[in-house]
Order: sequence, then C-alpha cells, then structure tokens
Amino acid sequence: MKPSTEKRNRHVLFLLTIVGAITFLVSHSWAAGGFAPTIVARITAEPLNEISGMVKSRSYPDTYWVVNDSGAEAKIFAINSKGQNIIPTYSRFTYYGEEKQAGKKQWQGFNVLYSKNIDWESMTADDNHIYVADTGNNFNRRRDLGIYMLSEIDPTASTQSAAIKHLPVSYPEQMEFPGKGKKHFDSEALFSADGKLYLITKHRTSSGLRMEPGANLYRLDTDYTERDNLLTLVDSNENMLAVTGAELSPDGQTLAVISYDALWLFQRPQEGDQWLSSDSSRYQLDTDVLDQVETVIWDDDNTLLLSNEQRDLFRITLAELSAITP
Repeated sequence: MKPSTEKRNRHVLFLLTIVGAITFLVSHSWAAGGFAPTIVARITAEPLNEISGMVKSRSYPDTYWVVNDSGAEAKIFAINSKGQNIIPTYSRFTYYGEEKQAGKKQWQGFNVLYSKNIDWESMTADDNHIYVADTGNNFNRRRDLGIYMLSEIDPTASTQSAAIKHLPVSYPEQMEFPGKGKKHFDSEALFSADGKLYLITKHRTSSGLRMEPGANLYRLDTDYTERDNLLTLVDSNENMLAVTGAELSPDGQTLAVISYDALWLFQRPQEGDQWLSSDSSRYQLDTDVLDQVETVIWDDDNTLLLSNEQRDLFRITLAELSAITP
C-alpha cells in the first residue's frame, strides 16, 4: 500500500527540519562576542520544544502567546514572564504545566481549530486579533503560505482557540517553485503597523544551505480567503542577515528586528512605510549566549523580550542599549 499524502508530507517536513538544523550550523560562522542580554527565564514545559513565535497579550496581564515551529500540532500556548504555562483554571485538576504531578497529564496547549501548522514562524497582534504566520519556506517550494487570524481567548477560562480567517499569501516575484536561483521567499518575521500586516524575508543562496545578507519588506494589502493575496514589496535592506523576528513598539515609533547575529532598531519613517530604510541602530549580539534567537517583542516602550529555540527568555532595556555603541 502506498503511504498516504499526509504521511509523505510529514516525512518531507521531518527531512526539511533536519536540513534546516544543518543549515543553521553551516551558516553559523560569524564571530562570537557582542552584547549579551540577561536571561530572565527558561521555558521547561515539554510540549514547548521549539518556539518560533511570540506575542504579548493586549487583553490579559503577564500573558504571552507562543507557538512551536514546523511539524508541531496546530496549538498556541500561553506563558507568563517566568516562562510558566498558563492553564485554564478548571483544567488544573487534571493537567500540570511544568513539573510532573501524580495523577495528572502534561498540558498540551490550546488547539487552534480550522488550522494546520505546516511551518508556523511568527506571531503578531492588533487591537482585535492575534495573527500566526504560516510562512516558513526554507527551500522556496511552498505554494500554500498563509496567515491565520485568531480571536484572543482567555487562557484561564478557555480550552481551545480557533482560526476565524485564513489569508493565503504569495510573492508576485516568485515564478518558480523552488527555482534554481537564490532563495528569497522565506519569512519568519511578521508585524503589524498602522492597520496593515508586514512580512520580512530571510535569504539563502541558491543551494538553500547557506544564509546570505538581505531582507525584503512586504505588505499585505488585501484579505482574500478563497485566493492568494499578492504581497506588495515596499522596502529592502541588503545588510540584514537571517531575520527571524520583528515587532513594532507600543507607541508605534520603533521597529525592532532580530536576526541570528544582531538586533536592529528602526525609527518610524518620516513618510510611507519604508521601515528598513529609515534611521536605524544595529547592535551585535553574543551568539554564544543567545544561540538561535527566534523572536523579539516589546514588553513596553522601553523593554524588549527575546526568545530562542533553546527556550531561554532574555530581557533588553533601551537604557542598556544606549550605553553601548551600535
């Protein structure tokens, strides 16, 4: 009997995950050193094994939503600033968060109904919704990229979430899948600004096995659900290496962008939305400490939180950054 399509897809995803890990090791050739932020917490819950996206709740205090990377189930998790699971109150009678408890099962997160995690890579939020970017595309093969829109649930009262809308997206510049040229159609950074969603791309050489400098900024201008939304290219930056996360500050004035080796802070453009060309500061990061950093969010207008695939949480204040030379 031939294996099912789903089984074949899982096998392909597993192989791509392995190759992605090798890609990181091969391309992780930059020198160590730079700014080492403070580790403030470590996420220990077993199901949260490869965090790729994080966003701060706009409705509930000390609450951060996180998702796992490709191949994981379609679930979101709520954690607090200590990295601990937030579990529905009445579920605590049967589930535990971090440490095993006799007679209880490990909390597995909130199912996101009507969704599938092919390669969830980033999260963001606006005043009304949470968004999950299913836009990981390491080898530029995918034709099913999209962004899920979710209503935010109360993590102490609900046991599951649901996608209320799925927005298929594609890059009008990509004509071949995967194509023989350079791989410039993978995005792991989603942010919201002025009522629009934006994606920043992560670039690889034609082999797909090495990162190369460069990032493009795309804007989502439509909200079709039955056909692709063609992304609009609005800006680029040739100096950013392997962007993995981005978020706009609560006051809307500073865009934080994280890459494998640096933190970038871009000031609001005087006109338009060419964020990657605006006045900026680049801070070299100590990759021996941060390892494979994946997310950056604003805790407030003066404080950033970062996370890596190794499940560490880091805090950086603007006061700390102002004391070093970009």
